[in-house]
Amino acid sequence: MPSTFHKRIIIIGATSGIGRALAEHYAKTGCRVGISGRRKHLLDEIHEHYPNHIVTECFDVQGSDTIEHCRSLIQKTGGMDVLIYNAGFGDPSQTLDWHIEKTTYETNVKGFLVIIHFAFNFFAQQGYGQIAATSSVAANRGNGLAPAYSASKAFMSVYMEGLLMKAAKMKLNIAITDIQPGFIATKAAKNKVFWVTPLNKAVKQMARGIDKKKFRVYISRRWRIIAWIMKRVPSFVWHKL
Repeated sequence: MPSTFHKRIIIIGATSGIGRALAEHYAKTGCRVGISGRRKHLLDEIHEHYPNHIVTECFDVQGSDTIEHCRSLIQKTGGMDVLIYNAGFGDPSQTLDWHIEKTTYETNVKGFLVIIHFAFNFFAQQGYGQIAATSSVAANRGNGLAPAYSASKAFMSVYMEGLLMKAAKMKLNIAITDIQPGFIATKAAKNKVFWVTPLNKAVKQMARGIDKKKFRVYISRRWRIIAWIMKRVPSFVWHKL
């Protein structure tokens, strides 16, 4: 690892919102950060602000060449100690719109699985590493307004738990961190007003959870209460909400 950098961190989905804020946070703390996204002009903009700490790779996680792009980004970063999967999609699907359902699946399930599978095996061969993923408190129950979104986030969280168990059984030095945010003050919050966490606070808590290698991190921490309630509300009540 280059001695001038604290860690080498890859963030998938970092052109705006949480991903961009995380990239800037880690760059400011002396890490070498490789970021990806679909919008090249935004990637270039971030690189211009942190030319010595941030490198970029433009690609869509829905594509068929994501592994090649990941390898390229790792090479540009000089290696990989932590991978954070932050790419995500989720819109209300009032009429069960197929485009929304398909895009949610392609981004939150297929794209996630391809890259996380690659990262796990990369770290297994390397001998150490950490995988973090931005899931959601929505992973805890079904959601009639966005069925594919809550289902996709449940897939992410359950898969991450499976990887935690697999790493332990295989005696691999791979840390797994499942991040479950509530509402965060980004465009994705879509004007929500209940327990909205400021972006800077959310990023600090996410980075702290990743740095401490916690398995599950709620953002903000009080959303742990909502997750606990969601799991325990009887189905006949939940289905009427």
